[in-house]
Amino acid sequence: MQNQFMLPRLYAIVDAEALATRNISLAAFAREFCAAGVTLLQYRDKNGSPQEILRATAILRETMSGSKCRLIMNDRADLALLANFDGVHVGQGDLSPTDARRVVGPARIVGVSTHTPEQARIADQSSADYIAIGPVFATGTKLNPEPVVGLEGVRRARTLTRKPLVAIGGITRANARSVIEAGADSIAVISSLFAADESPAQVARDFLARLR
Repeated sequence: MQNQFMLPRLYAIVDAEALATRNISLAAFAREFCAAGVTLLQYRDKNGSPQEILRATAILRETMSGSKCRLIMNDRADLALLANFDGVHVGQGDLSPTDARRVVGPARIVGVSTHTPEQARIADQSSADYIAIGPVFATGTKLNPEPVVGLEGVRRARTLTRKPLVAIGGITRANARSVIEAGADSIAVISSLFAADESPAQVARDFLARLR
C-alpha cells in the first residue's frame, strides 16, 4: 500500500461507547455515513471483547457492502484480519507499524498515531501508510489524553513526513479548515460527528463540504 494510499479529507471514527451513550445503533449510523459519501471509516471499541468487536465488524461490513468506504480497525491487527477489514490503526502502546504489517500483510492499510515530533520521525521511517498527529485541540474522547499539539504541531509534523497526514483531537466543523491549512491531508472526527439537531449524514456532508 505504501506510496499508493491517499487519505480522504474526512476520516470518520465510529466509537462503540459514543454510540451506546447516545443509544444509536451501529447499522443505522453506518448507513448514514454511507449515504453521505464517507470513504474511510475506523471502528473503535476500547472495552469490547474480541467476540463483541467481530460481531460489530460483521454489521459494518454488511451495511457498507457495495460502497466505496474502506474500513479500518482500531488497535487490533489480528481482528482486522479476521474481520477482513481494509486495514488497522495502531497507537503508541499497540503493535508497532512493522509488526502490524506482519499481521495484516502488504495489501492492507496500516496507520499509526503520533503525539510528538520524535514519534512522527520514527513513524515516517516505518512501514505505516499514513501518520496521525494529535490531539490538535483539547478533547474529551480519551480519559488520559496526550498533551495538545495545536496547529503548530500539525505544521511541524508536516515538515517531518511526506506520508499522508491525518489530524485528530477536538476537531469541529468550525476549526476543520484551519487544520487542513496547517498541513493535514485529512481530519479524523469522533464526537463532532454527533449533533443534537442534525443527522449523522447531514453532519458528514457538512464536514465534506467545508473541506473541499
